[in-house]
Amino acid sequence: MNPERIFESFPAPSYRGAQEQALRDIRDAFAAGNDVVLVRAPTGSGKSLLARAVAGCARTVDEAEPSEAAGAYYTTPQVSQLDDVASDDLLADLNVIRGKSNYTCILPDERSTPVNQAPCVRERGYDCSVQHRCPYFSDRAIASNRSIAAMTLAYFMQTAGSEVFRKRDVVVVDEAHGLAEWAEMYATIQLGPRTVPFWDELRVPEIDGLDRAVRYAENLEQICTRRKDELLAQESLTPREVRQRDRLQELIGELDWFVSDYRDPQSPTTWLVDQSEARSGEDGSDDTDGEERGGPLTIKPMDPERYLRHTVWDRGNKFALLSATILNKDAFCRQVGLDPANVALVDVEHTFPVENRPLYDVTQGKMTYEHRSETTPKIARTIVRLMQEHPDEKGLVHAHSYDIQERLADLLRDFGVGDRIRVHDRDGRDAALEEWKASDGADVFLSVKMEEALDLKGDLCRWQVLCKAPFLNTGDSRVAHRLEEGQWAWYYRTALRTVIQACGRVVRAPDDYGATYLADSSLVDLFDRARTDVPDWFAAQVDRMEQPELPAFDPGAALGNSAADTRESTTVEGDRGDGRDGSRPQRRGRSRRSSRSSPLADVWETDG
Repeated sequence: MNPERIFESFPAPSYRGAQEQALRDIRDAFAAGNDVVLVRAPTGSGKSLLARAVAGCARTVDEAEPSEAAGAYYTTPQVSQLDDVASDDLLADLNVIRGKSNYTCILPDERSTPVNQAPCVRERGYDCSVQHRCPYFSDRAIASNRSIAAMTLAYFMQTAGSEVFRKRDVVVVDEAHGLAEWAEMYATIQLGPRTVPFWDELRVPEIDGLDRAVRYAENLEQICTRRKDELLAQESLTPREVRQRDRLQELIGELDWFVSDYRDPQSPTTWLVDQSEARSGEDGSDDTDGEERGGPLTIKPMDPERYLRHTVWDRGNKFALLSATILNKDAFCRQVGLDPANVALVDVEHTFPVENRPLYDVTQGKMTYEHRSETTPKIARTIVRLMQEHPDEKGLVHAHSYDIQERLADLLRDFGVGDRIRVHDRDGRDAALEEWKASDGADVFLSVKMEEALDLKGDLCRWQVLCKAPFLNTGDSRVAHRLEEGQWAWYYRTALRTVIQACGRVVRAPDDYGATYLADSSLVDLFDRARTDVPDWFAAQVDRMEQPELPAFDPGAALGNSAADTRESTTVEGDRGDGRDGSRPQRRGRSRRSSRSSPLADVWETDG
């Protein structure tokens, strides 16, 4: 790697904000001998351009000896982020490759067949006459032979050990804050009807510990291998059989990884096993051996350092990890298996005026499970008042879960403002989002899990509501295990990271502006509990937070009529019925303290 090339590798014709200083600091961090540089760059600082500049510092093929790694990888967990890179003219030399399922076969009779189910994978010895023009193999060949290959983190990890995508000199991971969680997710093994093709034929025991889980995994791996070999022996396969074969191959690898990692005395990974109840009729009553029957299994790794070593850290010589929310360097390094002493942190200045990205306290109570039924109607009324405050501007509501989204949508329809509300389901989320973004009106989009990788610049959205503090589900065994060990700082930091990501959705440039309204009082508590991990630029937003003046509740006015100037105004407190007149906004500073109830009472969640 040659860090001195970083400026000439920057793809834009000029710098904006703090980019020039950021490049200087990144160059110096690598020049000082660090193998890994964390780049903490706020929203709108142009992380993708910084990433391209770092990738351009990689050793070239002409500079490398035959045994030396050359070129660079660019990878990101977010598919939408990769889409943005692919459509950016400044990043045209990042050659994007996606998984086979994203490409369609070009044979005349197979135009609607994904490449991963095309004749070349269905028929043994199939000689494809157009493979040289196949969109997948063409993109793969280009990406593997050019200096910068771009792909999702999932594809990057899946190609570990590939002869096509070998080790390179530089690896750049964009949106890297969730690297540990993504690795845990990818390394999790789901064993059930949806993931094991012959699940209904299996005799699943009741798993009473990890040793029993390992023995069962070894047995299942042998069964999967036999089934896969039977499929491979056939001359041709149906698309369904192709999916089975590929899933069996994946499953064999997953099970082998679990068994070998568990039995490796040097591995730091902790494994957890969750088992659901057996389905009706599978209680073991008909078993001659008397063994209790069990249901689907989930085998989960915690802090999968060895997995990351194989899939990420062994894939390059130098690494740049970019994100706005790597909040604690030492904690991040521990989670992903890095030594903090060998990692540099570069902080990029936030150049967006704090007054353009205000936070407003419109809290209506806690949204924990036991308080939700009481608080949700109050939040729905507050959303109506915010629609009145923003009659001609699009709004985004972060509902956190589909249950909350559905309840809010029902309440808002009951209030008579349903014509201005849009929702989405799990299958049509992307299409619904794009339709809302392309619309000309001032509709309000009730979203679920859209706190990250969403660019709502300018008039695409001018205000948003956070309905619930995004604490992780304490019913998840990994979360429960960490909290039993007292890792509350990690718990609050993870929620804070999501909040900061969400706040960046509606302000995307120095001259952009957008308001964020906090409706769950646990969000205010979160800022106090995680104060030491709050970046200075976000702390400035928190310190300026105030309770806004909002119109009195009038659903008719929320539909966008033009009587805004003549409506009566009160503070949001006026809708709470708590006796405060709310005649003036209240500014929240560092000195104000949140409730001192126990941490668990504030954040306990069992429904996700």
